[in-house]
Amino acid sequence: MDQEIIREAASLYERIRNFRRRLHTRPELSFVERETVRIIASELDKAGIAYRPIAQTGLLARIEGRGDLSRAVVLRADIDALPVTEQTDVEFASQNKGVMHACGHDMHAAALLGALLLLNERRTSFEGTVFGLFQPGEEKNPGGASLVLAEHPFDRYHIEAFIGEHIEPELPTGVFGFRPGQYMASSDELYFTVHGVGGHGAIRKNLKDPIPTAAELITALHTLPAERPDPDSPTVISIGRVIAEGATNVVPNDVFMAGTLRVFNEAWRAEAKRRIRAKAEAVDARHGTHTEINISHGYPSVVNDPALTERAMALTQQLFGEQSVVSLDIRPTAEDFGFYTTRYPSLFFRCGVGQEALLEADRADRAAGKLHTPLLCPNESALRYAPALLASLALQTLE
Repeated sequence: MDQEIIREAASLYERIRNFRRRLHTRPELSFVERETVRIIASELDKAGIAYRPIAQTGLLARIEGRGDLSRAVVLRADIDALPVTEQTDVEFASQNKGVMHACGHDMHAAALLGALLLLNERRTSFEGTVFGLFQPGEEKNPGGASLVLAEHPFDRYHIEAFIGEHIEPELPTGVFGFRPGQYMASSDELYFTVHGVGGHGAIRKNLKDPIPTAAELITALHTLPAERPDPDSPTVISIGRVIAEGATNVVPNDVFMAGTLRVFNEAWRAEAKRRIRAKAEAVDARHGTHTEINISHGYPSVVNDPALTERAMALTQQLFGEQSVVSLDIRPTAEDFGFYTTRYPSLFFRCGVGQEALLEADRADRAAGKLHTPLLCPNESALRYAPALLASLALQTLE
């Protein structure tokens, strides 16, 4: 079976690659993925795979095997793009100005489609139901995953595994990265508006200057990680935007700031938010200003089921060889897949798309670039591997 599914995945490669390129040419931002969904639906129709809409602009495909159909596996791919202007020179570059699949969600959708095609031909080989979740809105709060779960699509099923993957340009093509347990951080968006009293920059006696408040607050916020030092569960806080609409001799009334908080522990997450507010109050008290704080609650941490992860690592080595598996470090980036990990036994792993490759024949002629940049160009040869692995993981779980 191992080599058979690999051979079948290889035979689907051209079809899956062309599908990926169609998605890449027409990328769409979070929660407006309507053309993307039409392209996906057309491929599911051709294969005779049932599906329905979910989470506004997503699709939930379903393949029923034999026996007890309440046993289920969910394979998930995100489908939204980013507000990035593509700078690659590929012939299938984005035609939607200012929008690009710069996080590889087109690759994820293609890998999932390939896995569903493989599983659809094996309906009598597994007991239960396989869902293929083409999920919208991963890149934008509140996250498409939260909208999926709000519809309770799996309440009648016993979900034995919820599986997702993400491309990784820093891993060679054909190599997969895994980490059992805590893997990715929670994420919350931080917004601050410092209200003061502005005026002439040379006449300061009646001012309540919001700029020193903002500067001191930024410094105070960056002490937060040191208040809970833990290399295995780090805290990250960053302020990425500061707007003070003054001039050389004009102090503004207000300063706006925005940033992000990333942690790996839910109790500390709540405490960190309390401390952020306390720091702002203390700085305001010294300057006579008032800071309005809005914390947009984002995604929970991604926590992989240890037993499921260990089985997946062993299966990957069985399929592609011992060198195909690497261990991952904890990662302070975030994923709305974390919502699923709070409900079900889950696995989220990395799929190498780098220029280097496990096999010489799959080496790329161009650099893969980096995630969330205009030059991301994943090695499409990864689509020879990922569909076979996703399908095999589903079959292993439902055997």
